[in-house]
Amino acid sequence: MGITTYTQDIVAQVDANRIFKALVLDADNIIPKLMSQAVKNIETIEDRDGSIKKMNFVEGYPIKYLKHKIHFIDNKNMVIKYSLIEGEVLGENLGHISYYVRFEECENGGCICKTISEYHTNGNCIVKEEEIKEDRDKAIELFKLVEAYLLANPFAYV
Repeated sequence: MGITTYTQDIVAQVDANRIFKALVLDADNIIPKLMSQAVKNIETIEDRDGSIKKMNFVEGYPIKYLKHKIHFIDNKNMVIKYSLIEGEVLGENLGHISYYVRFEECENGGCICKTISEYHTNGNCIVKEEEIKEDRDKAIELFKLVEAYLLANPFAYV
């Protein structure tokens, strides 16, 4: 098994606490609301080691669902660690993808979302740059949707 790691920083004009509340603490509601053309709903499935979130996609979307295992959420430091553990996007080459995400305040009142992603491959498989770019682009798209919503709704998640 190999591991490919990449880091990503996304800058927003909204303070870190609001984005963290929306994107992490209320993901079950805000993601289907803002991505209704793709995401049907998000279910929380409890297990003995924490929780698993199952994101179900609308009929006709290229993938049916994704399952994320939540390892921990640190509200005080605005940090989440989770892993994509099941879904068509993993294919045969990936065992899972781990994410460590930290939201940091900026001096200008905005924030930076810092993400470390680890792609855990099966066997000697190599993660293609296109796969990482696609994942990165989806993360930016979701982040920017939430940012736009929060800018348009200044009293949401305060």
